[in-house]
Amino acid sequence: MFNTVLPSLSPKRLAVKLSVSGERSLRQGHPWIFSKSIEKVSKEAEAGDLAIIFGTRSNEVIGVGLFDPKSPIRIKMLHHNGPATVNSEFFTERIQAAFDLRKPLFKTETNSYRLIFGENDGLPGLITDVYAHVAVVKLYSAIWLPYLKEVLECIQTITNCEAMVLRLNRKLQNEATGLSDGQVIWGELESEDVRFTEHGILFSANVVKGHKTGYFLDHRHNRKRVGEMAGGKTVLDVFSYAGGFSVHALVNGAREVTSIDISEQALEMAEKNAMLNPYKGTHVTITGDAFSLLNDFVENNRKFDLVVIDPPSFAKSEKEIGKAVKKYETLAYLGAKLTAVKGTLVLASCSSRVSSEQFLEANKKGMKVSGRSLKLADTTGHDIDHPVSFPEGSYLKTAYYRCSD
Repeated sequence: MFNTVLPSLSPKRLAVKLSVSGERSLRQGHPWIFSKSIEKVSKEAEAGDLAIIFGTRSNEVIGVGLFDPKSPIRIKMLHHNGPATVNSEFFTERIQAAFDLRKPLFKTETNSYRLIFGENDGLPGLITDVYAHVAVVKLYSAIWLPYLKEVLECIQTITNCEAMVLRLNRKLQNEATGLSDGQVIWGELESEDVRFTEHGILFSANVVKGHKTGYFLDHRHNRKRVGEMAGGKTVLDVFSYAGGFSVHALVNGAREVTSIDISEQALEMAEKNAMLNPYKGTHVTITGDAFSLLNDFVENNRKFDLVVIDPPSFAKSEKEIGKAVKKYETLAYLGAKLTAVKGTLVLASCSSRVSSEQFLEANKKGMKVSGRSLKLADTTGHDIDHPVSFPEGSYLKTAYYRCSD
């Protein structure tokens, strides 16, 4: 059935009591219980042990989660408001519900989607992306090792995938789990690069060595929108990675698309993705630091009809928020300088620690310094396969600006 021997672990059941504030957070439905909120655990715990949480006063079960002794988020919640039996049927119900939520995508010439979005689908620390016939499962915590066999079987049954690839975060890669990052644990993989369709446009993802699971699916709706705006235009795609925005623009008739990324390998993938589709425009790729290249463009008075700036996360921790905001201000300034009269500037942020309000304010400040006149036309969040069920689960912010001068 599986191509490798999966961990065989027997999780223990733990009785847990929380502080008043921790219990209040749990009763409000939050999926994280921090170590400081735990007052008592019945026995020594290991990763993946079932935390049965009891109310302080009534002593009834108020939730069930997975214990993670190596994380400040000590318990990741699976179930709120009572007891639950965590078994194959439990996971099947959760994953089927997630699959059903994504069904509208299948009517849009799309066969790539995020099936499981961690906490937002009730399965914290677990991500699953599907590219055509291949499911890529990424584990962010050892809490899933005792349940891996049941979860993988559910994913295979529900998606009917022909192959399954396991990806591990860096911490798990360094642990003796018997598993390795990028291994094909189910079926056979003809090539590491898997072709898939996004709104009728072909792409490929390296599901074994690519970043995250091989591609970024969350901007799908924004890529489609940019493509619809790109006909006959000159387009600048900054931090282009594998060319998502660039390819949509080219296929939809852009006159010229310039893709910028610091990774030469990423730009090679962008060129390959473009070549999977018919287009008539010119595709230019430039390797280098985005901030430096954009400054050079400004000095040379370059202008583009459509500018898309989608950087990686600038704030991995709370202490980095200030620097991140400054970087967003700088990119807004540069983007405004490079946007042609009556053109469109698209600015995005995937920094979950930077709020939407902070991001929009940073954009406003940067554009004001530029001396250009741009007006906010629209904002978007996550696509349908990236549902948000708690505040920290929302990270993607995209703003569309129209230039009038």
